[in-house]
Amino acid sequence: MSTVAVPSQARPVPLEKLMEMHHLMLLARRFDEAVIDLYGSGEIPGFMHLYIGEEAVAVGACAALEKEDSITSTHRGHGHCIAKGGDPRRMMAELFARADGYCRGKGGSMHIACLSLGILGANGIVGGGLPIANGAALSAQTLETGRVSLCFFGDGASNEGSFHEALNLAGVWKLPVIFVCENNLYAQSTPQSEHQGVRDVAARAASYGMPGVIADGTDVLDVFDKVRAAVAGARAGKGPTLVECKTYRYRGHWEGDPQPYRTQSEIEDWKKRDCILSLEERLVRGYGVERAEIERRRAEVESEMKDAVAFARSCPPPRPEDALTDVYSPLESPLRAGDAPKAVHMGGGRMTMRLAINAALDRILEADERSLIFGEDVGLLGGAFSVTKGLFDKFGRRRVRNTPISEGAIVGAAIGASLTGLRPIVEIMFCDFLYVAMDQIVNQMAKMKYMYGGDARLPIVIRCTCGGGFSAAAQHSQSNEAMFMHVPGLKIVMPSTPDDSAGLLLSAYQDPNPVLFFEHKGLYDEKGEVSGAAVPIGRARVAREGRDLTVVTYGRMRKLCEAAADQLSRDGIGIEVIDLRTLLPLDADTVLASVRKTGRVAIVHEAPVTAGAGAEVAAIVAEHAFSALKAPVKRIAGLDVPMPFAPVLENAAMPSTQRIVEELKKAAR
Repeated sequence: MSTVAVPSQARPVPLEKLMEMHHLMLLARRFDEAVIDLYGSGEIPGFMHLYIGEEAVAVGACAALEKEDSITSTHRGHGHCIAKGGDPRRMMAELFARADGYCRGKGGSMHIACLSLGILGANGIVGGGLPIANGAALSAQTLETGRVSLCFFGDGASNEGSFHEALNLAGVWKLPVIFVCENNLYAQSTPQSEHQGVRDVAARAASYGMPGVIADGTDVLDVFDKVRAAVAGARAGKGPTLVECKTYRYRGHWEGDPQPYRTQSEIEDWKKRDCILSLEERLVRGYGVERAEIERRRAEVESEMKDAVAFARSCPPPRPEDALTDVYSPLESPLRAGDAPKAVHMGGGRMTMRLAINAALDRILEADERSLIFGEDVGLLGGAFSVTKGLFDKFGRRRVRNTPISEGAIVGAAIGASLTGLRPIVEIMFCDFLYVAMDQIVNQMAKMKYMYGGDARLPIVIRCTCGGGFSAAAQHSQSNEAMFMHVPGLKIVMPSTPDDSAGLLLSAYQDPNPVLFFEHKGLYDEKGEVSGAAVPIGRARVAREGRDLTVVTYGRMRKLCEAAADQLSRDGIGIEVIDLRTLLPLDADTVLASVRKTGRVAIVHEAPVTAGAGAEVAAIVAEHAFSALKAPVKRIAGLDVPMPFAPVLENAAMPSTQRIVEELKKAAR
């Protein structure tokens, strides 16, 4: 064993703790060394990003945590999972794509998770875990559990918007979260000098009102000491800390990387500071541990790895039919038995859609202490359209929180919070801004349950306004609901009446899956009777019965379609109006039953016609009720243009009552 420099330690650490760190570092190293051969021989599929050389960071940081604390990890996350207590056998089985792996073969190397150990998932998206770590910390802060969360990320991730949004939100809310940057000098193949204008990532902490600390990532005790201090501060309510660990990966960015961006001599120089050899020297010189004992422990780890590989090889692969499982969690009431009736019935009366949604939110906050609302200006202002007005006064800052203008951070916090005990309802002012949070919605929130093999529940409601009619132009007037219909794992709701708005919101809150809840701003002042009863998600409503033509619609277009039906009834044309209410899952049975009765169908929506929700309805009808059709399927929709500003152009871009009447007359012949 070569001799290495022995750095000093700031505080004494018991020998037992050091030996545990040594074991975990050896285990993480041998895990990845075994993976090299298994991946090369083809036993392990997919992409592979190895952690060899960085083990001191994972082990030192996780040694400062308790079992109940949470971590988010990266695509190079094997060491993090082992350091947090992950079972190498189940990890190896996951890499082998076997049914007994941590994610049942649905996550693989880049997405290993074990929620029971506080491992909220490795992440294939650079910087994707940063906002999610905030959510776990928000749960700890809101529920006063005393826990902390810790986020591992690389130096390249500190250039992502998610980094800046997450650190800013954590600093504003003083969340108990520790951000651990593993600075291995390269963002994939780009050296730090070419992707950052600062030498130290830790220097960026000052911008967000938190300490920035640098640790020697080759010294497990220095990492442990710096993270331990950050954890103590977080538990004491002092807020977040950014800890930058200077480290190095011995392998390429991915296994097979030709590495033209660095020299072999550079790699060898870093190997002279190897974190495992450094710790072993400390054990021998400072604690009197015999080298024979170290070799014995190495042999134990070797045996563990042989067992892990044998276990993985013995596990069965998933069944082909398992591809269809774990997309959605089954519905179950999240409330205590005594609270359930209150949560699904808020009292009736005639009110506007705005007030109906507000009343439903009030009922939810009152019934379940795990619920909270956050978003831009939702506090005293009540949001851009005053929907949450009064809730801040009643429930306080802990339950109704203003956020920075950071849609990615908002949705990411909701994800982490939902994984760790809260049931968040977040407001995104306009559906146009959902695109700003697209990674967190599509790559994280919608996929997590599936990627983690079913071991996740994400009870999240994202409320947003949609639609034109206010001369707000192209970036505040979209109807983009169909964009998200193509994302398995989401549910999509768009009510058209005050009663449905309240009832569907109550159901969305109780759903253990993420729900996008679209509210057309042109309907907020519409009045109607509100029963207060929950309305099931995925069930359409026959808004008007008729015999001659089925009109399938949703949102504000339901109102226009009923007005058109009134006009056509004077000509003896009976229009049956189906209000979908939910777009995903879509109630095909109600649509098909109506089409088989009338033999004709028109689909009306405000969104552009191409690839809109109407295209899906048309396909369902053509596939399942073609023989019942007396005429081709008709689509009446918005023009394929961005929403214009000028009122005359905006009106032309959307279906009007008169245009609907004219088109329905043709379809009914």
